Amino acid sequence: MKSIVELSTEPVVEQTLALLERIFPAPRDFGIRLWDQTELPAQGRPAFTLVLTHPGALHRMFTPPLELSFGEAYIYGDIDVEGDIFATFDMAMSLGKRHFSATEAASLLREVQRLPNTGPQRTITRQPIELRGEVHSRQRDQAAVRFHYDVGNDFYSLWLDRNMQYSCAYFPEGTESLDDAQEKKLKHIFRKLRLKPGERLLDIGCGWGGLAVNAALHHDVEVLGVTLSEKQASYAQAWIKKLGLEGRVRVETRDYRDLENASFDKIVSVGMFEHVGRTHLPEYFAQVSRLLKPGGLLLNHGIARSGRPADLGLLKGLGERHSALEAGQDYFEQKVLGSGSFSQRYIFPDGELEPVSEVNLIAESAGFEVRDVENLREHYALTLHQWVRRLDEHHAEAAQLVDESVYRTWRLYMSFSARQFETAQIGINQSLLAKPRPDGKVELPMNRSDLYR
Repeated sequence: MKSIVELSTEPVVEQTLALLERIFPAPRDFGIRLWDQTELPAQGRPAFTLVLTHPGALHRMFTPPLELSFGEAYIYGDIDVEGDIFATFDMAMSLGKRHFSATEAASLLREVQRLPNTGPQRTITRQPIELRGEVHSRQRDQAAVRFHYDVGNDFYSLWLDRNMQYSCAYFPEGTESLDDAQEKKLKHIFRKLRLKPGERLLDIGCGWGGLAVNAALHHDVEVLGVTLSEKQASYAQAWIKKLGLEGRVRVETRDYRDLENASFDKIVSVGMFEHVGRTHLPEYFAQVSRLLKPGGLLLNHGIARSGRPADLGLLKGLGERHSALEAGQDYFEQKVLGSGSFSQRYIFPDGELEPVSEVNLIAESAGFEVRDVENLREHYALTLHQWVRRLDEHHAEAAQLVDESVYRTWRLYMSFSARQFETAQIGINQSLLAKPRPDGKVELPMNRSDLYR
């Protein structure tokens, strides 16, 4: 391989190297290798090597919005990562924290656009989605959910646990296998809900039915699970029939908003309310409250983002001092960095993350009482590391089932998500919410020791 001191005289190589040195100045903890094997070395042992596979790779990678371009460059093979893919998040974050002036940023982008915009034709088997219609309408929500979850049951079963839990596992010891950690997660949820034989449980966004099946098997409750994914529902229904649980567990392809004349002792929602949307959270909690009996419990489990100064606008006048700064940051994040743009097109269209404090404030306004909040972000980081490892172990099978670009899409998004949890960019919270009876009573013990027996 050629080193930086043995540069090719090819103009594109020289231009690319000069730009890379400006974008990622030394010292770097990662290496960069070009298509002709020229290298920009790391300082010491590299965490990973970023590989540009053809002369047009940097152009494709650094066309605004950058998050979308970087993601597409990886999933379609314009760039590759050799080594620790989780560490690429640190590279991306360091770029986002660089204090480029407007003039410098514009200069860099102009130079990038002068590079060749050429390369292998991208073969797209799973088109990025562009949703139409009213945001979070029933029809649009169904399309958004199916875009992600209907990729294929066989694909997900390659790397999920035996209970097909596509949410944060629970690692109280930190050394559990994925199967054990997911079963401990279910037990943790069931203990928080204090499930009793004969109770009716509603599982909103039930996925492939693992929680519903386990609740019926181990706590003798009657369960209704609802999902917008036909493939998930079909999988769950076959599983329920195989276990002979048809009289105790039902899974339906149904929007939770369409549940009427139903009443439940307990309700659980795991990894679903991120799809609801900020403006629809009051409707979400109001509907859940209507479905829940007085004295009942809701376990609301979902991802939350960190709070920002603008969130303090909930308090009178406090948001004004931040408005100009926030507007500038929002423009840079949305138009240049493109924060969320890759996820919206390829992963979770219309997905929204809000601070857990705001979510629970909205729940309280719907009549719920917050009884317990637990942040499990370190557990989700461990879960994601295991998912990526298992996905990598089944690379060939996954690529055959869903295509190489889809395999790389999930590998990239799960790796980046792991680092977001590890660095406290996002969290995962279980909020236990009660609907008090008219006399204020809720059936909960005086302490939480039973959760950890």
